[in-house]
Amino acid sequence: MSGPLAGTRVVALAGLGPVPFTSMLLADMGAHVVRISRPANRAARGLRATEGLRREHDVVNRGVTTVEADLKEPSALEAVRRLLDRAHVFIEGYRPGVAERLGLGPEDVSRRNPGIVYARLTGYGQTGPLAGTAGHDINYVAQSGALAAMARRGEAPRPPVNLLGDYAGGGTLAAFGIVCALLAERDTGAGQVIDAAMVDGVALLTAKLQGLRAAGLFRDEAGTNFVDSGAPCYDTYRCSDGRYMAVGALEEDFYHEFVSRLGVDTSGWPAPDARAKWPELRGLIADAFASRPQADWVAVYRGTDACVTPVLSFDEAADEPHNRERAVFRLVDGVLHPAPAPRFSRTPARSPGPVDVHPVTVADVLAEWEPVRSN
Repeated sequence: MSGPLAGTRVVALAGLGPVPFTSMLLADMGAHVVRISRPANRAARGLRATEGLRREHDVVNRGVTTVEADLKEPSALEAVRRLLDRAHVFIEGYRPGVAERLGLGPEDVSRRNPGIVYARLTGYGQTGPLAGTAGHDINYVAQSGALAAMARRGEAPRPPVNLLGDYAGGGTLAAFGIVCALLAERDTGAGQVIDAAMVDGVALLTAKLQGLRAAGLFRDEAGTNFVDSGAPCYDTYRCSDGRYMAVGALEEDFYHEFVSRLGVDTSGWPAPDARAKWPELRGLIADAFASRPQADWVAVYRGTDACVTPVLSFDEAADEPHNRERAVFRLVDGVLHPAPAPRFSRTPARSPGPVDVHPVTVADVLAEWEPVRSN
């Protein structure tokens, strides 16, 4: 396997949201990830939004080997334990205490494999009053304080799909923590437990905003700041054909480039930092954009420093010239895959391939994974 994590062995208990995403990130980088799923006759009902999703369409399971095992069966549980004896990383996303009841808690696993990195990925973390409470992305983003900032002025907060809690604050930061722990294990030979909570992760993503708030440069009222749709120079605008353009012309030079290409007389327009005049300025910009279709504006701003781009659909994004040249998306068996990221000069990530829909047995993986440590 290619990638900077080639040779790294990962076992993940199947779940929804962030755990599969973490697994995909590690697999993209060359790790051999084995996903333990329940047998088909015992599979739990999934998230409403993903019910009916066929395995070959479940992109986050690309590069992952699926093993079916009923952990309530002693023989299957012992087989998974033997697999963990030979693994470098274990990932579980159950509520606190569930893995312990299965006999797969941190003490159970590390007693047999002291060097293993044990990642626990949950919404609220392993401690605190909400640790055992159910939730989803919208709840964790709300709990962190970030959701309150995601609204236009006077409107209700809008959930950021499930990209911020599940994948950015959850799955991505969990993968970062795992790699950090693997580096520490190389130096010490000792593994450790990672408590990766989505609330913690989303809160961490607000670091810059917290500094701006402390300096009085970011208001808690949503939709009144430069980067939350408050400023007219950082917003989306409807074109004459109903499509949208995204404007991010915050800096003075970029703003000048932006307005100079609108094709209207802007000499009497309010200054972009005159907050009291923002409603007036927004209306003027909106009128300009509404006069022409999106394709015209794309031609006007392509290749300039105006920080203006079209709002694209997923299919359009895959076919956009820059994205196409960099192969930001790959079409695999009719399914659009985002390419692995980031990119490496010496140990490139492996190319996305079809999702493996054929489960193997624990015995198959054990035959491939030789012991790597003395337990």
